[in-house]
Amino acid sequence: MDLKKKSPKESAETAKLEAEKTELLNDLQRTRADFENFRKQVEIQREQAKKIAQDATILKMLPLIDDMSRAIAANPETLAPVAKTLEKTMDSLGLKKIETKEGTDFNPDLHDAISMEESDGEKEVVAEELRPGYLYNNEVLRTAMVRVKRI
Repeated sequence: MDLKKKSPKESAETAKLEAEKTELLNDLQRTRADFENFRKQVEIQREQAKKIAQDATILKMLPLIDDMSRAIAANPETLAPVAKTLEKTMDSLGLKKIETKEGTDFNPDLHDAISMEESDGEKEVVAEELRPGYLYNNEVLRTAMVRVKRI
């Protein structure tokens, strides 16, 4: 076994190369981590942009849905097939109408009170729906415009 002893110069050079190697390896690991974080951030931003675009599209369709609902209410027998199609389409999109029947408990997160009928009661309930509200994927897209009364 021929073991050569390294000269101090060679030992210093080896130590220097080892330090450079360690520094480069650390830089590579940091760069990989930075790239992975960047990739994740881009994916999050892409999903947020997609959600904003979907919300905006559905929001622009709400007046059409409101008009269709009024037409169906005025001619329920004639437009029954349209009502079924509208309901199926809304379900498939994740769009649900907010509950606003008369007597429903008033919820400021879901209902926008336009007027209040004063009385001695303590409980606030919906007296009349003026414009329907909608949940999109279980988030409020548009609050229901209602009149409120106390009972």
